[in-house]
Amino acid sequence: MTDATETPKTLRDRLALILAGGLGLFVLYTSFFGAFESLIQRSIFVSVIGVLGFVMFPLGAGKRWRPLGLALDFLMAAVLVAACVYIVVNFDRIMTELPWAQPHEMALGGAAVLIVLELSRRVTKSLLFPCIVLLSLAYALLGHWIPGDFGHRGFDIGYLTEVVYLSDRGLWGLLVNVASTTLAAFVLFGAMLLHTGAGQTFYDLSARAGGKATGGAAKIATIASGLFGSINGSTVANVATTGNFTIPLMKRLRYPNSFAGAVEAVASTGGQLAPPIMGTAAFVMAELVNINYWEIALAAVLPAFLFYLSVLMTVHHVAKRRSLGQVDAEELPDWRQALNWHRMAPIIAAILGLALGIVQGRSIALTACYGMIGMMGTSIAVQLITGRGWRGAAQILWRSLVDGGRGVVTVGVLLVAAQVFVGVLNLTGFGVAATTMILQGAGGEIFAVAAIMAVVCLIAGMGLPTSAAYVLVAAVFAPALIQQGLEPLVVHFFVLYYATLSVITPPVCVGVFVAAAIAKAPWVEVAGQAVRLAATVYVLPMLFLIYPGMLAQGGIEEIVLAALTGVLFCLSAASLLSGRAVLGMGPYSAPLWLLPAGLALVPEWSTTLAALGVFAVFELGGRMMARRLVVGTDR
Repeated sequence: MTDATETPKTLRDRLALILAGGLGLFVLYTSFFGAFESLIQRSIFVSVIGVLGFVMFPLGAGKRWRPLGLALDFLMAAVLVAACVYIVVNFDRIMTELPWAQPHEMALGGAAVLIVLELSRRVTKSLLFPCIVLLSLAYALLGHWIPGDFGHRGFDIGYLTEVVYLSDRGLWGLLVNVASTTLAAFVLFGAMLLHTGAGQTFYDLSARAGGKATGGAAKIATIASGLFGSINGSTVANVATTGNFTIPLMKRLRYPNSFAGAVEAVASTGGQLAPPIMGTAAFVMAELVNINYWEIALAAVLPAFLFYLSVLMTVHHVAKRRSLGQVDAEELPDWRQALNWHRMAPIIAAILGLALGIVQGRSIALTACYGMIGMMGTSIAVQLITGRGWRGAAQILWRSLVDGGRGVVTVGVLLVAAQVFVGVLNLTGFGVAATTMILQGAGGEIFAVAAIMAVVCLIAGMGLPTSAAYVLVAAVFAPALIQQGLEPLVVHFFVLYYATLSVITPPVCVGVFVAAAIAKAPWVEVAGQAVRLAATVYVLPMLFLIYPGMLAQGGIEEIVLAALTGVLFCLSAASLLSGRAVLGMGPYSAPLWLLPAGLALVPEWSTTLAALGVFAVFELGGRMMARRLVVGTDR
C-alpha cells in the first residue's frame, strides 16, 4: 500500500488514496456541520470503511489466485454497500414502523455481518475476534438447547435480523456512532498533528528531556513512545514507528537486545492509556458508562503519569546498576531545534482550538474540529511564511486526510463487529449469567472478584486490539464489579488497563512480537523483560479499587491521598523490581522495598505517611551512604 507521501503506482493505490481522503473529508464535514440522522450517518460510514477496508487489505495479495480474490473483494464490497444503501433508503420506515424482517432483509443483514467479520479478520490478521462474534450469534440462535443459567429461550433468524440489522442495537449501534463521529474526529486530529510537525517535535523533546540522564536512550524511548502513543493510540503502530529508531539507538549504546525491545513495547503500551485518544477506548467508555468524554480524559491523567513514572524509574535503576550509558551530547538536538516555531505553532494552535471548544461547551467532534481548524490555519501560515506556498499546505492537508481516513478504517471495522457482539449479548442476558457465576465463585469478596476479572481480561485481550478487547470484556464482566458497589468509571478503567496489558502479556503478546523483531531478540526474553518492567502497572488497576481518587473521584483530600500513595508505591516497586539495595546492604536487601510499597496499599493517611517516612529513610540514607563511599574511595 502506497504511503500518503508517495505517488500512487497502481489503480488500487489510487483508489485507496481517493477513498481514504474522501473518508477524511466526510469526518471533517460531519465534525463541523454535525452528523446526519443516526442510521444514515452510521450506514454511510460503514459502507465507506468497508470498501476502503477491502482496498487496504486485499484478499490473496501477491499470490497467483489474486484475480479470484479481487472478484470476491468486489462482490463483498458491492453487497455491503447495497446493505448500507438499503438502510439509508428505508430509514424512515425502520425508525417509525419497527418492521418485521423479510427474507431479503435477512439475506442482506446476514451477508453484512459476515462481510464485516471477514474485514475484522483481515484487520486483526487473526480468526479469534470474528470467531468470538460468530459464537455469540450461535449462542443467540441455539440458547434454548443450553441447560443451566446460561440457557435462554432462543431467538430465530428473523428476530435476530431485526435486532442486528433493522435497529440501532446491532450493526448501527452506539459503538458505531462513536466510531463515526467523536473517535473518527480525534483520529483525524492526531493525523493532522503528526503531519504538521508534532512527530519530530515529540522526539526532539524526548531526547532533550531524557538523553543526558542515566539510561538516556531507554528514557528517550519511554517518553517518545508515550507522546506518540497518546496520539495514535495503538501499541503495535507505536512500536513499529518509534521502535525503528529508539531500539537501534539503545542497541548501539550496548543495551541488551531483549531489554531494548521490552522498554519500547512497555512504553508504547502506555500510550493507549494516556489522554487524549487512549487507544480509542476513551470514546467507547464515554458511551458505555454514559459519562462525558472530558471527565474520562481527566480521570486518565494520574494513572498515565504513574504508569510512566514506574517505567522510567525502573529503567533508571536498572541502567544505573548495569552502567548503561547515556546519549552523547552531539547526538541530541538543542532546545532551539526542539522548540522550532515552525513545528510548535500548529501544536499550540491545536491546543487553543481544543480549549475554545471546551470553554464553549461544544460537542467532542466539534471541539476536535476547532483544533484541526486552528492547526491547519497556522500550518498554512507557516508554509506561506517559509516560502513553501499553498502547494505545501495543500499537501499537508491531503496527507492528513488520507492517513486519518486509513486510521479510522482499522478501529471502525473492529467497533462495528464489536457492536454486533454487544447487541447480541445484551439480547441473550449472557452478561447477567456470567456476573452471577463470578460472584458465586468469588464468594462475594470484592478482591477475589477483581482477581478473577483481571485474569479474564488478560486472557480475553490476547491477540486483540485494545478497543475490541475492552468492549468484549466490559460487556460481559464489568457488571460483576459494579454489583459490588463500585463506581462504573472505576470498574471500566480497571477492565481497560488489564485488557491493554494483554498486549505485552505472554504467550500472545503482539506488541512484544513486533519489538522483538526490530531488536532481533527472542520474543520470550523480550516478554520476560517487559513483564518485569511493567510489573508495577499490573498492580495499578487494583489501586483504583482502593483509591478511587486516582481517577479524580471524590474530594481534594481523596485525590491528594491517592496521588501521594500512587507515587510512593510506584517508586518503591521500581526499586524492588530493579534489585536496588537498601542502605548499602547489598542486592539481597532489595525485598525491604516491599515495606513502603505494602504500607502504601492501606487506604489511610497514617499508613501513607508511614510509607513516606520509610521510603525517605531508605532513599536519603542510601544516598548519604553512597556519598560517604565515594568520599572514602577518593581518599
